Amino acid sequence: MRLLIFFDLPVDTARQRKDYRQFRRYLLKDGYLMMQESVYAKLVVNDGVAAAAVIRLRNNRPPSGLVQVLKVSEGQFATMEYITGEVRSYDEVDSMEELLIL
Repeated sequence: MRLLIFFDLPVDTARQRKDYRQFRRYLLKDGYLMMQESVYAKLVVNDGVAAAAVIRLRNNRPPSGLVQVLKVSEGQFATMEYITGEVRSYDEVDSMEELLIL
């Protein structure tokens, strides 16, 4: 399953910009991959891992703004259609495979 994080954070003041940067760094450090500017995704193996990830998100949330989490199955995620643009060939490998040989 995947966790999709959507956020809209204010960046009007220096403090808000710092909070934005810290939240974005947290997402990257915790294993989320950027899909779009304010959309990040993470692969999780089960509901227990997903619940723990949501708890960590709550502990690291910014003081203002909107942060949303959506859980989708791999099947649902795989049906995503690209209306404009395409998957970049240099994107990071994001797979459930234990061993990947390139």
